[in-house]
This record gives sequence, C-alpha cells and structure tokens, in this order.
Amino acid sequence: MSDELNPVASRLSPVKPSASAWVSAAAKKLKAQGHDVIDMGLGEPDFDTPAHIVEAAYAAAKAGQTRYPPTDGTAELKNAIVAKFRRENQLDYTASEIIVSNGAKQVIFNALMASLEPGHEVLLCAPYFGQYQDMVLILGGVPVAVPCSADDKFLVSADALDAAITERTRWVILNAPSNPAGAMYSSQQLKAIGQVLERHPHVMLMSDEIYEHIVFDDQVFVSFVRACPNLRDRTLIVNGVSKAYAMTGWRIGYGAGNQALINAMVKVQSQISSGACSVAQAAAAAALNGPQDNVEEFRQAFERRRNLVVKLLETVDGLTLDPPVGAFYAFVACDYFIGSATPDGNVIRDDVDFTQFLLEDALVAAVPGSAYGLSPFFRLSTATDDDTLRLAIERIAASISKLKIK
Repeated sequence: MSDELNPVASRLSPVKPSASAWVSAAAKKLKAQGHDVIDMGLGEPDFDTPAHIVEAAYAAAKAGQTRYPPTDGTAELKNAIVAKFRRENQLDYTASEIIVSNGAKQVIFNALMASLEPGHEVLLCAPYFGQYQDMVLILGGVPVAVPCSADDKFLVSADALDAAITERTRWVILNAPSNPAGAMYSSQQLKAIGQVLERHPHVMLMSDEIYEHIVFDDQVFVSFVRACPNLRDRTLIVNGVSKAYAMTGWRIGYGAGNQALINAMVKVQSQISSGACSVAQAAAAAALNGPQDNVEEFRQAFERRRNLVVKLLETVDGLTLDPPVGAFYAFVACDYFIGSATPDGNVIRDDVDFTQFLLEDALVAAVPGSAYGLSPFFRLSTATDDDTLRLAIERIAASISKLKIK
C-alpha cells in the first residue's frame, strides 16, 4: 500500500470542472499562445454595471458599511427583494423567508446541503445547468436526468416528470428561461407540473429564475409560485442580480421559500461564508430599487443578438437551432456531423469532439451539450457584440464545411 498522501476526498471523484469555465480557460490558453480565439463559452453579459449601482456601492463604502453583514442578508437588501417580488411577480414574502448569498449558485448549494440525505434523488430537466448535477453529487445525492427534446422545445412534460418521480425523489429543479436552451414555460405548463407535484407531497421544487428579465418575442415570464400558489411552501425561488443588471462579479444571489428551509440554509451559510459582501449588497439594493431602464436596454440587445444568430445559423448546412425564447445562449444541434471525419482523418464521435474541432480549426470556443445532460448539441453564448457573433458563425461554417460526412 502506498503511503503517499491523497488530500482529495472521494466525494469529488465524480465531479468535473465547470464545462463553460474549462472551455473559457482553454480559449485563454490559445489566446496566450497568439491565436485569435473567439470565446463563446462563458455566459456573462458584456455590459458594464449601470452607473447608479456602482455609485451606490461607493457611497456605502464611504459611509462605513464595511463590517460583517447579517448572515442572511442586510435589512435594506432583503426589503428590496420583498418589494421586487410584490412589484414584478405579484408574490408576498417576508424578510424572514429570504436569504442573500454569494451568488445564486450558493443559494442552490445551501438548499441542497440543508435538505439532501444520502441517496435522495434530484430530478434535472435535461438540458440543465451542469453544476446542478455536480452539487447533488458532492452532497451524496443522486442526479436523475429527465430528457427534454428539441421537439418539446426543451421543456419537461407533466407525464415525463410524473414517471421520473420515485419515493426517493427530494427535489425537482426547473430553470426558466433556461441555460443552455433558453426555454420557458407558460403559466398553463407550470400549472400542469404543479398538479404532478400535488400528487407527490414528499417532493420539493426549486425554481431557478435568474434569467427572468431576459425574454423575447413579447413572452411574459411567470414565476412558478405565481402559477402554483398552493405549492408555495414546497418551492424555493432562486434568483439574483448578475444577469439582468450585468453584475456577475458582485456575487449576489437570493432565495425565497419556506421559512424552515431558509433557516436551515442560513445555518449552512453561517458555517461556509457568513454574509455576502456588504458593499455588494448595497449595490444590489440599488439595482432592485432604482430605475429599471438598463434592464430593458440589455434585454433588447440580447433579443437583437438572438435574432442575428438565428438568421446566421439558418444559412449553415447541417446545424439546427430551435430559437431560444430567453436567456443569452444558442443550443445548437450538431447530430448531422457525428461520425464525420476531420481533414486529419479523426472521427467526430460526439459533441465533445465536435467542439474540440471548432476550437482547434475555427478558433471558436463552445461548450458541448453533454455538459448539460443532452447530446449532440453545443452551446454558444450570444452575450457579445454583433460583429463578433458574425465572425464566429462564419468561422464555424468554414470549418464544418471541411468535415467529410460518412
């Protein structure tokens, strides 16, 4: 037996690094070597945080708001979140039913850590945000993918969800508008899901609504609890300021739900990170309470870019895009090219090989669909300027024209 120390816990063995972060790192490495790489892997608004939000943070720092904040969030921000739910979602939460965390991912992790027992199942609607799966694995749970096809607009049906629930199911996670497919549920579709959950009282629902303000084609976002108010106490709403307000680096997310669950999540957070940055919380309060003009400005820009990418991809033979109705991604089907050969004679076996080929030949970084639980697709972030989007699609088209179809 080797005496060499292994400092890594076995619970991390099934967990892979974030696919989008890995792709972005690979792109940066090629850029450092002098290659002109277009990174379309990382999902992040390319806009600056609006000035009034930055000014609020500066004012808070100058006023001495630099000490430890309450673990569950400042009163100012929690009151702003309460007001936001009433104003935008027609939902009533109290401050004691809300937690503020270091980004929406920490809200999710807190909830899973506070509620999962070993062997509990968490249903993920594939394609799903890959880190849902990883968090469940780290915490000893069992992620269960429920495939949602392009034919179904990447939405889970009530029947498929009902069939996937077992006595071990603890959570169902919905993300709408979704990363990576930009899919969104209507109020009627949410109600159908709610009817399924009513038949399974041991199951809770996590509604990740981080992209709620980035919707297109005059669609109207409806929060799950608004559609299914009778499931309020079994639902955790997850949200934050990163996407709508271009505040990814400020790291402020929040959750709203059953007070007993929120209390347990606060207990978890108190042992991991304590409260989120006090100055960032002041900025988030200004974002929620202040003018919302920038939110609409950003949304319009994302919709224009969505339209451009849809139009450009329509001219590329072999690639298929179901137009997203929200978020800022294109989840593109590449099944036509699976089994094809590169100019070097290598076979494209799956979407991982396909995106590797795009990175090496087109110098475009994209994330394989397998990272989101559904293949063969790849995800492009459309959160960049029009010229970059045009150049990226041109490069992709030129590279895949070199593939020999078998």
